[in-house]
Amino acid sequence: MNVALPLDRMTVADKVRTMEILWEDLCRSSDELHSPSWHGDVLSERDSRVEEGKENVYEWGKAKKKIRGSVE
Repeated sequence: MNVALPLDRMTVADKVRTMEILWEDLCRSSDELHSPSWHGDVLSERDSRVEEGKENVYEWGKAKKKIRGSVE
């Protein structure tokens, strides 16, 4: 299936909302999704950075709210 979106006419907020809709749909069939092996390496590195105090963790709902505020 080929899907064409009017990206040149969409606002950033429209594009973010479109991505959220797609992500929500993908999450409903998450058992069919498989992460590449390098994702584990990235997550381990990030965990180490958090433990060392070099990186912060934010609750996803708060992070999305902050992102939305910066693009609207």
